[in-house]
Amino acid sequence: MANTSSAAENCDIGLIGLAVMGQNLALNIESRGYCVAVFNRTTSVVDTFLAERAADRNIVGCHSIEELVGRLSRPRKVMLMVKAGPPVDAVIEQLLPHLEPGDVIIDGGNSHFEDTRRRWRDIEARGLLYVGMGVSGGEEGALHGPSLMPGGSPEAWPLIQPIFQAIAAKVGPNHDIPCCEWIGPDGAGHYVKMVHNGIEYGDMQLIGESYFLLKHLAGLTNEQLYDVFDAWNQGELDSYLIEITRDIFSVKDPETGRYLVDLILDTAGSKGTGKWMSQHALDLGVPTTLITEAVYARYLSALKEHRVRAAETLQGPGISWQGDPQQLIEQIRQALYASKICSYAQGFFQLQAAADQLNWTLDYGTIALLWRGGCIIRARFLDRIKEAFDADPRLENLLLAPYFAEVVQRSQPAWREVVATAVRHGIWVPAFSAAIAYYDGYRTARLPANLLQAQRDYFGAHTYQRVDREGTFHTDWLSLRRPPRPASASSSATDTPAEDESR
Repeated sequence: MANTSSAAENCDIGLIGLAVMGQNLALNIESRGYCVAVFNRTTSVVDTFLAERAADRNIVGCHSIEELVGRLSRPRKVMLMVKAGPPVDAVIEQLLPHLEPGDVIIDGGNSHFEDTRRRWRDIEARGLLYVGMGVSGGEEGALHGPSLMPGGSPEAWPLIQPIFQAIAAKVGPNHDIPCCEWIGPDGAGHYVKMVHNGIEYGDMQLIGESYFLLKHLAGLTNEQLYDVFDAWNQGELDSYLIEITRDIFSVKDPETGRYLVDLILDTAGSKGTGKWMSQHALDLGVPTTLITEAVYARYLSALKEHRVRAAETLQGPGISWQGDPQQLIEQIRQALYASKICSYAQGFFQLQAAADQLNWTLDYGTIALLWRGGCIIRARFLDRIKEAFDADPRLENLLLAPYFAEVVQRSQPAWREVVATAVRHGIWVPAFSAAIAYYDGYRTARLPANLLQAQRDYFGAHTYQRVDREGTFHTDWLSLRRPPRPASASSSATDTPAEDESR
């Protein structure tokens, strides 16, 4: 068992919070040659960890925060793996009396970026350094190589860089490029993690809609679905989420012998990061529509009892599809890839808008590379995003990069056919629909917002701008309008033009 005595300072980093993610990160750090001091509020968890998973490892268990801080070499580095929100503030308050200027606090949880900005300001005012670090990859990633997104006090980066780049996932031809790089100041790291999670929502919803179309239109069995997703994972859709979706279709319930996916209740949970992204998109005034639809899709799925009751009353067109299954599979593949491009385009567009508002300088190509390994949205596709931003660091929208523009142009016939077919048969595809609507809106030089703005000026004097001259204008629409017909002259507001001319 690792030493728990109050021996001389010698540990490289302290870690507070020993749920599975915290334990796995501690084991990962130790495996790279570092000594880790660990503490958990329930001290029996520390003892169990040392006796079992951390037995004979260079991990030091502590029964108080004071003891943990006392075991760290200077400048001290303490990582928090506790529940986001008030628990983070509570642990920081307990830590502060024991730290000194130059020490580093690292929050590795899913904190809201505004909380991280607040904590960064407060802690830097005390002369300490603060890092908000997004950690993605789940329990396995934490143990074997996560994607890490640190931001906050830039002076902290040289102090923590060796440790976190050592434990991060590695990508590149020689598997030597760590998926860990400095993001930017204050809350930038946690903001990038929030966007990662939002994109994850979109990816998962698009995959779910693809599955539903293949199952209910093409009538594919789980064995056939496995084969489809396996084939997709060999091409441009190669990704962790496609890979695990393939695997899910092969798993049978040991008790019943039935496919497990068919026994799972169709209600999806969420932890809030997708909602946070959508909320901030509204604050920024940017159209992160697909990801927001994916958030709403989870909320609608949770209304299971409502949906069951509604299904007894509300009728759709019914499914009577008679097409070629192989052709549909290819159309859905193209629609999925094109929609995925729109989702990532929205995510990076929001990153750019946030950076402008919050005075961050972000390297979007590097961010794409951080997501190339270790995290949930890791995919071959991300190499293309890095190439796009390397070619044009000021790229306005991923859809304008030559590769992505060509893909969505080539995919349009299949993409539109998939959405139209789904709507004709009453199959719910909110993410596919949001993707094509975003694409059509973004590529349209003149939208009907001119009428909307006229309406706003009519009822609220909100003013408008013109296409033929500079300035801001207001019109007295009531005095200039064509007077309505007397009630006796027209029985309906829908008279045809011919009837109008005859009067």
